[in-house]
Amino acid sequence: MFLKRSDDPEILDDISIQDERVDYALKELKIINSLLGGNGVSRKGIKIFYNQSGTLNILDIGCGASDILIQIKKKFKNLNIYGLDINLRACVYLKKHSSDIRVVCGDVLTFPFEAPFDIIHASLFFHHFKEEEIKRIIITLLKSCNRGIVINDLRRSIFAWTGIKILTMLYSKSREVRNDGPLSVKRGFIKKDWSDILDCVAPGKYEMKRRWAFRWLVVIYK
Repeated sequence: MFLKRSDDPEILDDISIQDERVDYALKELKIINSLLGGNGVSRKGIKIFYNQSGTLNILDIGCGASDILIQIKKKFKNLNIYGLDINLRACVYLKKHSSDIRVVCGDVLTFPFEAPFDIIHASLFFHHFKEEEIKRIIITLLKSCNRGIVINDLRRSIFAWTGIKILTMLYSKSREVRNDGPLSVKRGFIKKDWSDILDCVAPGKYEMKRRWAFRWLVVIYK
């Protein structure tokens, strides 16, 4: 069942969900990112473009609680963070919990910004889309950044699925997380998935590395 990416929808892909279920999921995802290395993956990618002498404007697409960039900003002080999320409840949650991030509620497929950003960051975002949609999004993002794109997403494997299945069964209080966590792994990527996508939209301008735990770090250069 892991030879092909799943396209089954996750519960929280339904943006009509506008209640505390979104809040609970964002809180638990913050813990998962912290415990399973998600923060470190993005930090390594952003460090490639980081320059201490100037301010960097970075857009976090599908930002949710933007917990990864909030943690990274504690080390990389000169980051201006912008957040984009299609779910209004997630945007309200982020505005409530962080006054440092400028949040826009909108759809990445109808990119609601004019001025380019230095870096565009996407964590656990692209596995929500099919391959052709991913290509369209990356083409749009490359037109909207000056330096590059940092992608932090899931590696698809039976081991990753088993691990997150056990973890969420034991510790998650959110039905949505217990469902969406294992399903998101099945919607994750193997190396060939990324190669096929990136060779179409950014040939010769990317690198990808396996990172702990069961993550991909993909960096696309402008």
